[in-house]
Amino acid sequence: MSALPDVFAAACGQGHAWIAARVPHAGRMCLLDGVTRATPQAIICTACNHRAHDHPLRQDGRLGAACGVEYAAQAMALHGALQAEQRQAARPRAGMLVSLRDVRLQVGRLDDIDADLTVQAKCEADNGDHCVYGFWLSADARPLLQGRAVVMLDVSFPTS
Repeated sequence: MSALPDVFAAACGQGHAWIAARVPHAGRMCLLDGVTRATPQAIICTACNHRAHDHPLRQDGRLGAACGVEYAAQAMALHGALQAEQRQAARPRAGMLVSLRDVRLQVGRLDDIDADLTVQAKCEADNGDHCVYGFWLSADARPLLQGRAVVMLDVSFPTS
């Protein structure tokens, strides 16, 4: 009997195209650029597009710090996709962000941050129908935002 491949170890060092093939976010809305570290409990990713003048979440010429929640949500989605691959599931469980708690913004905006973003998500609980994640965004070890999210799993989305 052969051992299952360690998809978490294989994820380390992967880039944007690899990530885009695993998350439901398409085109420019796939915000993550790379995977730094991944384990069954957590993931650390990088992103550099927060400085782009044509960023899809910019409003009135700026990218507010609250948009960092979307970066974190995509890291959570990628983590869930890796968990599904590790289980050799036919597909990842569909998820919907249903609650944010204890969100703390340490900056007003992200587009004026010179360094690349570090996006961390840690699964704190998974009862099968929902997960609780802690998340953090930083740049050069400077905290930018943090919080907790509840993600409902196996959600049916309307197709019309």
